[in-house]
Amino acid sequence: MLKKYEIDSKPYIGVFSVTSENLTIVPDSDKGVFEEAMETEVIQTTVGGTQVIGSLMCGNSNGFLAPDIIEDREIDDLLDHTDLTVVPDNLNALGNNILVNDYGALLHPELDDITEKGLKEKLDVEVKRGSIADIEMVGSVAVATNKGVLCHPHIEEEEEETLEDLFDVPVSKSTANHGSGWIGTSLIANTKGAVIGNRTTSIEMGRIEEGLGYLD
Repeated sequence: MLKKYEIDSKPYIGVFSVTSENLTIVPDSDKGVFEEAMETEVIQTTVGGTQVIGSLMCGNSNGFLAPDIIEDREIDDLLDHTDLTVVPDNLNALGNNILVNDYGALLHPELDDITEKGLKEKLDVEVKRGSIADIEMVGSVAVATNKGVLCHPHIEEEEEETLEDLFDVPVSKSTANHGSGWIGTSLIANTKGAVIGNRTTSIEMGRIEEGLGYLD
């Protein structure tokens, strides 16, 4: 199911929230919207005392990674629901800089080796470093589920081939939030549904629905 929504009057769903096949993590917002669309358990928390959970965290069905700015009480909240690995990285916006599903992960080229190790060991995925549309903040310009990758419309052919090989799913292009190529900041998705920024047009909704395999 696809749902249009905003958080704190902002359409950047992927900045504020993160999801996997079994858990969605959001700030103070309407849990029911996410429960209905994602068909997962939904928990409300913060990371480092901030609401930008989606920018700071990434994860898949095996667990989540968080930066070391996360507070002890937030770690306790999350450990009640999922495996959590805390990694120290100068590029601590892990959600902005990592694109991951249950098969693979694409990393910003300058992420620390310890973060790469955490992804391989804790999330159990193949890892590569690269860009999308020559943008190294790969988590900001794409979303990856176990059915498809949806990415910035200016992705280069070589980058697209890398994504298809790494994530083992079809790759498609779209915009969201009325023309934005920053797909990863505009929505979250798993194989069951997506929550998408409320500025997204009906044409974009159709592309998202097709690209992420909800029409199968």
